[in-house]
Amino acid sequence: MSKNPREAQRIADMDETELKWTAIANKQLQGRTITKVRYLTKIEAEKMGWSDRCVVLQLDNGNLLLPSSDDEGNNAGALFTQDKEHDVLPVIN
Repeated sequence: MSKNPREAQRIADMDETELKWTAIANKQLQGRTITKVRYLTKIEAEKMGWSDRCVVLQLDNGNLLLPSSDDEGNNAGALFTQDKEHDVLPVIN
């Protein structure tokens, strides 16, 4: 259990599903470095059955992160940021 009271309360407020997926996301992402940023190529999008293309983040272990429009991977998705000038990395086609 966390010694930080705010962190302990945040964890206590999580349900079982959130705890499970937070642990999985942490295992896959925490401590990783983004080594390359690009957009999905038209050929890659076509192979996935997508009409749009999204930003692709490549990690230091070779894994790729691709935002999707939904959990089923029906199309590319936008990536929202906290950058004041460009708060979204949009899908393109």
